[in-house]
Amino acid sequence: MAAHRRPRSKHRPYGRTAATLALAGAATATGLEGSAHADPQLSTAQVKAKVDKLYHQAEAATERYNGAKEKAADASAALDALRDEAARRTEALNVSRNALGSIATAQYRAGGLDPAVQLALSSDPDEYLRGSALAERAGFQQAQAVSGMRAQLGELGRLRTKADGKLDELKSRQAELATHKSTVKRKLADAEKLLARLTAAERARYAAGTGPGDARADRAESRGAATAAQAPNSRAAAAIAYARGALGKPYVWGATGPNGFDCSGLTQAAWRAAGVALPRTTYTQINAGQRVSRSQLAPGDLVFFYSGISHVGLYVGGGQMIHAPRPGADVRMAPIDQMPFAGAARPA
Repeated sequence: MAAHRRPRSKHRPYGRTAATLALAGAATATGLEGSAHADPQLSTAQVKAKVDKLYHQAEAATERYNGAKEKAADASAALDALRDEAARRTEALNVSRNALGSIATAQYRAGGLDPAVQLALSSDPDEYLRGSALAERAGFQQAQAVSGMRAQLGELGRLRTKADGKLDELKSRQAELATHKSTVKRKLADAEKLLARLTAAERARYAAGTGPGDARADRAESRGAATAAQAPNSRAAAAIAYARGALGKPYVWGATGPNGFDCSGLTQAAWRAAGVALPRTTYTQINAGQRVSRSQLAPGDLVFFYSGISHVGLYVGGGQMIHAPRPGADVRMAPIDQMPFAGAARPA
């Protein structure tokens, strides 16, 4: 049977190897094509557009973070107040318990004989009767003390239930904070990866605003200096003065100064310097004060942008505002028409 076997070709292994290499090469080529399709070579303009979008998303998440942080702080303060009140009520309850215990101990010690027998054995019946009347009154006071203790226990239970609810709220706010913080960091990290594709010169131009924009910013600052004196009142003037003093300071998400700001942190700090307390976020600041139209803008007004009210600046006149634009950029003067206008509010 061995004589009828087909002799093995010495060239077959090489044929298999060639075929295998061909298939592997095709697979590699397909993989590379897929990789190129998944991560296309972006133009400088496309990179900037994507980075702008990521920064906008990060800023929206920052405002949600700011709102959650404010609510978490309120919940924490309310929880502390409830715990302090519960501690005071517990202390008062313990005082009542001690007093009631003293009354009960005294009655137990004197309660071994029947009242009639005590009267018969008394060397001074009149004195005994007077004491008996006092005992009745003491018993009435004891009943009142017991009733008061029950009320204290009920109130203490309600306080503890309320504190438990506030603790649950605080935990929920803290989880919300962590979620928004994670979103902000992820968006900023993605933006940094995209910016790394640009040359150093391109990154510098992006950080400063486009090349010609630098000159526009300088002219805007000059116009802003002229219009700041035309603020409608002293408070608006004080807010503008504070914002001008913040020019050149870095954007820091979640910050309210004095060394760094996010957009709503800057406007809040500026108006705080003027003696006006603004809420923390863009979407709450727009409802703080009188709403005004774009044609009615006056220096000191808050100007808001994007449909989600995710950015705010301080109007200084002449179509210009001072704002904290985005991560990697300093507080600066800019035209209000560089972003989609969403509304305006006048705090004072």
